[in-house]
Amino acid sequence: MTHTLRSSRRSLRSDWGFRIPLACAVALLAGTCASSGLTAGAAATFAQDSVASASIERLSPALDAVIAPDAKIEKIASGFEFVEGPVWAFGEIWFSDLVGNKLFAVGADGATRILLENSGGATDAPHSEYPGSNGAVVDRDGSVLMAQHAGRRIVRITKDMAITSVIARDAQGRRLNSPNDMVFAADGALWFTDPAFGLAGFDASPDKEIPYNGVYRWKGGQLTAVIVDLPNPNGIAFSPDGRLLYVSNSGPEMFVNVYDVKTDGSVGVGRRLISYPGPRPGDVPDGLKVDSRGNIWTSGPGGIRIINPQGKVLGQIRTPDTAQANIAWGGKDGRTAYITATGNVYRLRLAAPGLGSLNVNQSR
Repeated sequence: MTHTLRSSRRSLRSDWGFRIPLACAVALLAGTCASSGLTAGAAATFAQDSVASASIERLSPALDAVIAPDAKIEKIASGFEFVEGPVWAFGEIWFSDLVGNKLFAVGADGATRILLENSGGATDAPHSEYPGSNGAVVDRDGSVLMAQHAGRRIVRITKDMAITSVIARDAQGRRLNSPNDMVFAADGALWFTDPAFGLAGFDASPDKEIPYNGVYRWKGGQLTAVIVDLPNPNGIAFSPDGRLLYVSNSGPEMFVNVYDVKTDGSVGVGRRLISYPGPRPGDVPDGLKVDSRGNIWTSGPGGIRIINPQGKVLGQIRTPDTAQANIAWGGKDGRTAYITATGNVYRLRLAAPGLGSLNVNQSR
């Protein structure tokens, strides 16, 4: 979840206390990471309904095996405040409006409809301006596990919109901050990030019960805090073999870390996959996914970067929105990337399927 922006404002206030002009937020940070080799890329192709400034920048010929040269970026839904949490569920793409606090779907007919009001589980208790639902994954029974910001929990939601609470407190009985994004590991464990973006005042909230913003592992009813030293963990994903964990950090320092995953479910010391130097633009490292070739798709300042396992940036996807927030794999063949970006949802056909394209861990 990108917690620095609201697209409806001419000038945007970051959660670190300064204002960001909207016009500056959409600027590409050419050469953002010295280690990434990011430079100006080739021109893109667009769908007829795409805004002309959307682009796929090809920084390596290897990107052609991931995104075909003739691939088009298509806008499939628009008019929201801040869209997040895309997931391919029940044969359609689901996504949330984090500010509007609703869950939506775009069906096979292309029509957008509301699935659920108050998707974030808001009550009379104080919460931030981002009360809605966020990251989501599909479980092996087809139900969806979904993070609720205002509700401060992870819930299970069925096709008929029945909701049950799954995780709401840590092992010490303290309420979670506001679960953000999640992923299944190869052993069936659910891993998720828990920054304080759903709390009124964020880390300064008097309602915050856990002194850190953690990365958790949940299996067999046991919840373990695996990483506790990241200021604002956000996106999370595994490599295809499950041996590497990727986690984005939204600030103040902006980066994506990679961790070796041990057999006991713990992780080694994190090392940088990519860093984003300041000053902060209008968007931050947010959602990330890994495709079937092991490439990491990570949102961050300037767009979505596609990075190979060796850390080389193969290309970048930009839309004209203030921030590109998250990615999901979908379609019947798993070869469609869905991108949520400020108030719009896009899709892009792929040359290779995403990893676990239905977000289901089949080995459990």
